[in-house]
Amino acid sequence: MSVEAPAQAPPGDDPQRPNPRLDGFLRIAGVVVSLIATVFSAALELLMTPLRISGVPIGVAVLVAIVANWAIAWFATSLVGRRWAIAPPWGAWTLIMFFAAGTRTPEGDYLVSGNDWIALVMILAGSLTFAVYTYRAILKRPSITKL
Repeated sequence: MSVEAPAQAPPGDDPQRPNPRLDGFLRIAGVVVSLIATVFSAALELLMTPLRISGVPIGVAVLVAIVANWAIAWFATSLVGRRWAIAPPWGAWTLIMFFAAGTRTPEGDYLVSGNDWIALVMILAGSLTFAVYTYRAILKRPSITKL
């Protein structure tokens, strides 16, 4: 009775290893999608800063900034698989907020004025959200994978 060895796949066809080209494409796509989400969330947050109910400012932009920035940071690090993926959306969000703080509308108003406490708290909370997510990601112990 003869026992045949099981057929082995060619060296380059290991189903456990991801395709390096596909992996690179997914990382780039993850960064691009997180940047697009950052632009949309920053615009939404800036549009929500002047919201009022019966003349009273409601500060919902601060909550949106915290939730959206946390979600963007999670998405970027989850899809890219590296902590550095937080930097592009964080930088883009910060630049958008700096532009908004220094840009005047055609009427002469600033998008984010110095006496608009909601916008200022939104900028602080939004940036701190990225910072806290990054800090927590740094403190996590890297998972050990078996090769």
